[in-house]
Amino acid sequence: MQVSIETISGLERRLTIGVPADVVDQEVTKRLNKAAKTVRINGFRKGKVPLKVVKQRFGEGVRQEVLGDTINRTFYEAVQKESVRPAGQPTIEPKNMEEGSDLEYIATFEVYPEVELTNIEGIEVTKYDADIEDKDIDKMIENLRKGQATWNNTKAAIKDGFKVKIDFSGVKDGEAFEGGSAEDHELVIGSKSMIPGFEDGIIGMKIGETKDVEVTFPEDYQVESLKGADATFTITLKSAEKQVLPKLDEAFFEKFGVTEGGEEKFREDVKENMEREKQKAIKNKTKQQILDSLLDRTPVEVPNALVAGEIDALRNQTIQQYGGAAENLDMKALLPDDMFKEQAQRRTALGLIVSEIVTQEKITADKDVVRSLIEEAAASYESPEEVVNYYYSNEQLLQSVEAAALEEQVVDFLLEKAEVTEAKVAYDEALKPLPQPQADDQEGDGSETKGEE
Repeated sequence: MQVSIETISGLERRLTIGVPADVVDQEVTKRLNKAAKTVRINGFRKGKVPLKVVKQRFGEGVRQEVLGDTINRTFYEAVQKESVRPAGQPTIEPKNMEEGSDLEYIATFEVYPEVELTNIEGIEVTKYDADIEDKDIDKMIENLRKGQATWNNTKAAIKDGFKVKIDFSGVKDGEAFEGGSAEDHELVIGSKSMIPGFEDGIIGMKIGETKDVEVTFPEDYQVESLKGADATFTITLKSAEKQVLPKLDEAFFEKFGVTEGGEEKFREDVKENMEREKQKAIKNKTKQQILDSLLDRTPVEVPNALVAGEIDALRNQTIQQYGGAAENLDMKALLPDDMFKEQAQRRTALGLIVSEIVTQEKITADKDVVRSLIEEAAASYESPEEVVNYYYSNEQLLQSVEAAALEEQVVDFLLEKAEVTEAKVAYDEALKPLPQPQADDQEGDGSETKGEE
């Protein structure tokens, strides 16, 4: 087998591979002889069909099969010989496939980049913490009450927190615009689900009233023609409901699993849940700081093939959220690659860097960490133990958890070498995620991991 390799650009490589004709011909003959023993052709007894007849009938199909197998095998042998690691599948361009001639083809592919870990110590990390005060517990209980609230019709003037049903129509420069009108639209005042000024304009209105509300679309609005535009909405209030919160009584406590101990026990349970959420948020903030800094300190060129795989994975995650509603939709058109490209580049880059740390530091997935992650994922199901067993019986799922465990262990490894500053903040602030880092134009920025396949 003849092999030559050249670098096209960056991570892209081109292999030209030649295979002697007799290697292919011998394999074709071998398979035809094997077929002759079992094939059935009218006019011949089974096992007595002449090789010439078998070749006439099946020769071309067998040859194409052998060519495909030979290309797959020799490509693998060639990359082993040249000590390169393909990232993704190659593009195969046949140069000579003629019978009796040497097989020759070109394979174009990307390789994994070399990752240089030169500056992973001394990452600056702010480790947040917060005390859970009575006012925080009160606020959480209020949110729980709102989640169990009922709605009663009211004729009172609209206030913040009321649920309203409205008709509205908008105009810009005196002309109606697409998406600017609706009938029987339900809206909770104060939810900030509409553009700034829209909900404020409804406050004080009464049932049956119609009112013009002047608004300005945000500069970052998703519709280009409406960015920063002034518009007028004509709003008609059709009905209103006032939220009625449940009492803090035994019936309410039982909905959250508290059957004894009354309000005191309920507040204890709420605080325990808040503590768990706080610790989870703090852990995520610490992790994000470490991984973002790691990316900043370790530039890496990412293979387009791996990025494309990440884009598909992110799109599929989004599609799953649609459920059955996505069946008849062109999701690739609705969710184009550009929506996910930046995140996919970051995930790919970080996966490569974390994988290199795992290799250099000889880190293996800790069984206790794996078990903890699985139990955490299973906790929200009715039968957690069944979910745990399912994870351990599914090799693919288990490998994904092991990859997550390795990432956790890499974060812990880097945290030990980091410069940590502690900061006390309010409870609500502790729960807020950190801002996502601004993307730059370089590929190879990352935020989540996906190791090498």
